[in-house]
Order: sequence, then structure tokens, then C-alpha cells
Amino acid sequence: MSPDAVTDTTVVEALRRAVPGATIEAAGAVDMTTIYVDREHVIDALRALRDERSLQFALLVDVAAVDLLPAEPRFEVVYHLVCLGAAFGDGAAPARRLRVKVRVPGGDPRLATATTLFPGAGWPEREVYDLMGIAFDGHPDLRRILTPDGWQGHPLRKDYPVQVRKDTPAWSPLQLTQEEFAANVRGTHAQAERAAGGKGV
Repeated sequence: MSPDAVTDTTVVEALRRAVPGATIEAAGAVDMTTIYVDREHVIDALRALRDERSLQFALLVDVAAVDLLPAEPRFEVVYHLVCLGAAFGDGAAPARRLRVKVRVPGGDPRLATATTLFPGAGWPEREVYDLMGIAFDGHPDLRRILTPDGWQGHPLRKDYPVQVRKDTPAWSPLQLTQEEFAANVRGTHAQAERAAGGKGV
């Protein structure tokens, strides 16, 4: 761990007491306290972080993921949480930020959904699923959110092919012929003239 790393040991200790079966590790980071939680206990840990009076990390800001290929475990799912301090609850916990990381193996890229605790996790988890291919068990609507239905693969994986050719489904042509372009220009000019009262533009 870097000597400049920010680590709030009270968070780590409180979480270890609240979830005694979980593996909680402090990780080095220069911007906020960062911890690792094992995959099997991530929901218990997130619940404790939200509900314990001394923690009160009630705001889930984002869910993201990192592909560490060729390392194994290949992925890390990252949760960013905030305790609002006196602005939320009884103010027993100070305002602070926390990054929670979960290692996810490449051969079994799945994790329990956090939507049961933080409904706002729904869309970010869909984005992680779409772009990284990490499934969230129990998610109420796990489907692609950025790429079209039927897209093959997950574009943010490091082994995703750089040159991808895919026909884009569309209900109208994507390219205009010269005649279509000229007709559009004439139509735009005619509309502008009508709007100007026939005085020309």
C-alpha cells in the first residue's frame, strides 16, 4: 500500500464486525478509502455498509467494472458509495466516500445484484453486463442497455476484436442518394420561404 493511501480503518473494522464471515481487505488508493470484499459476501457487506449506524453509506453512486486480462481473477466490479453524514439520518457517521471492489473470475463472470438494496443499481449493472459480460444474479431486467439487441460479445473486454463489422438494423436508409439529398435541400428552402412569408431567404 502506498504511504499516501487513504484508508479509514474504522470502516474496515466496523464491516468486519458486521459481516464476520466475509473477507474484507484494505486496498491502496489516494482519493478515498478502498476495500475488497469477497464475492460470496458482497450483498451482506453492502447491506451492512448501508444499515450500520456507524457507517450509513446510503447512497450508491455508481457500479463499474475493470477487465484485468490476463490476470485471474479477470474482473473487478467496483461500487462507489457515499455517507452523507449529518445530511442523512442522525449524523452518527461522518460524511465520506468509499470504494468497494469485488474480484470476479473470468470463467464464471457473475455476481449477486445490488438492486435489492439499492434500486438505482439497476441501470449501471445492465451497463456492466452489456459492455463487460458480467451477469448479476437476481437482477429484475438484465438485458443490454447500450448495444443493440442481438449484439455479439462485450465491447469493453480486452479481448474484444478491434475491427468489428456488423450490419446495423434500421427502418430507413442510413445513406441518402444525391437525388434524396437535393430533394431535402429544396424542401428545407421551401419551408424557410413559407416561414418568412414568401419573401425569400
